Amino acid sequence: MPLPRDAETPTAASAAPLTLQGMLLGVRKVSVLMPGIVVFAVAFGAAAAAKGMSLVQTLMMSAFVYGGVSQLVAMELWRPEWSWGAIAGLAVVTATVNARMILQGASLQPWFARYPKAINAFHLFFFTDANWLIGTRYRSEGGRDLGVLVGAGLALWIVWIAATVPGYMLGALVADPRRYGIDLVMPIFFAAMIVPLWRGPRGLVPWVVAGCVALLTAKLIDGYAFIITGSLAGAVTGAFRDDAA
Repeated sequence: MPLPRDAETPTAASAAPLTLQGMLLGVRKVSVLMPGIVVFAVAFGAAAAAKGMSLVQTLMMSAFVYGGVSQLVAMELWRPEWSWGAIAGLAVVTATVNARMILQGASLQPWFARYPKAINAFHLFFFTDANWLIGTRYRSEGGRDLGVLVGAGLALWIVWIAATVPGYMLGALVADPRRYGIDLVMPIFFAAMIVPLWRGPRGLVPWVVAGCVALLTAKLIDGYAFIITGSLAGAVTGAFRDDAA
């Protein structure tokens, strides 16, 4: 006897949706962050011009490296002449800044696992803090359309590249975002997005541990090691509390 239509086994497309509607939703969700992204991209373009990079080099770095904050960090360490030691140092610092992506990607792996490797390879190139947080919140609300993550990532990538050009042309107009408090845009956005993820006092402990360890590391060690130590401390604390539950 055939099963009723609503009781049939879901097709692959329904189990792992990737739709245009989802992509448009992702663009809408990330649009609130666009002004901050524009300012940071302008700041990167200005910093690259000040370091003597050509416009083509600057655009290629924004398009193919697409590292956001780590690109600004790289500009702080940029030099006219390079040694192998300097290259290694730059690689270590930028890898440290971006190491948080390992944990972010792992947290969404159950969602990604439903999709072909080619699709995952494509959308993970555009993976950023912003669309990770948007995706995390979307999933917590019951969403499962990967288009949300793809749309947000593509929109951010295009805006990041486009906004690099006026920054390069305008030079040092906004070379230091901290001077105008613009560096607070991302933390404020993250704080606002995290609030709906609150699941009661039990979830507070990993957050507090991660914050305290990150602050202590930043106080004791120069550089960006606090990103790794804070993330790992929070993840380990959360894992132990889950096991104890």
